[in-house]
Amino acid sequence: MDSYNFKVIARIKSDFPEKFGIPRQSGLVPSLRSVIHFEPEFRNPDALRGLEGFSHLWLIWIFSENVRDTWHPTVRPPRLGGNTRLGVFATRSSFRPNPIAMSCVKIEEVRLDGPEGPEIIVSGADLMDGTPIIDIKPYLPYADSVEGAKGGFAEARRYDCLQVEIAPEIARLVPEGKLDALVEILRQDPRPHYQDDPERIYGLSFAGKNFKFKVTGDTLTVIAVE
Repeated sequence: MDSYNFKVIARIKSDFPEKFGIPRQSGLVPSLRSVIHFEPEFRNPDALRGLEGFSHLWLIWIFSENVRDTWHPTVRPPRLGGNTRLGVFATRSSFRPNPIAMSCVKIEEVRLDGPEGPEIIVSGADLMDGTPIIDIKPYLPYADSVEGAKGGFAEARRYDCLQVEIAPEIARLVPEGKLDALVEILRQDPRPHYQDDPERIYGLSFAGKNFKFKVTGDTLTVIAVE
């Protein structure tokens, strides 16, 4: 079997130190801000020449927390409650023959003279802090947007967003500039879809804090910040 080696060209700096709570797809939480930091070999401003003319990027990255030596032809998508098996190539599961992912993100700013060389500030990313990126490509609207495309089981299983309640005394503990993103993340319901215990307390690590919350019906309530 042929194999290929890839270089890590960059890593992302995000507010997610762990996988729980990360949006299930890119673009679902537009208020999220992340920074792409390039590895020393690729800190050349010329490599970003012309990027300012694009609004979005494709990030090709590694499921670095899910690297395995084996693979299975079927997986259990969380979107279907974790009880239905589908072919791995019919899903975006992180457990794949090659742990490669892609995300479409919006370019907020291209900095050619950052403290550690060129960097790209993006919004809407669904990557954990430190995730290795192996390629960056511009999003091309004329080719990458397909009119009438079908979304399969993912399109058929859309979920309504939750109502999020955060008391003022708790909201004041959220790091500056992060409240909108936090609310958007929680509205997406970070719980596994097979969990629906109104008494269970969940913890979401985000922006240097741990937010404790409960869900009753369609209302999510943040009850503490650590």
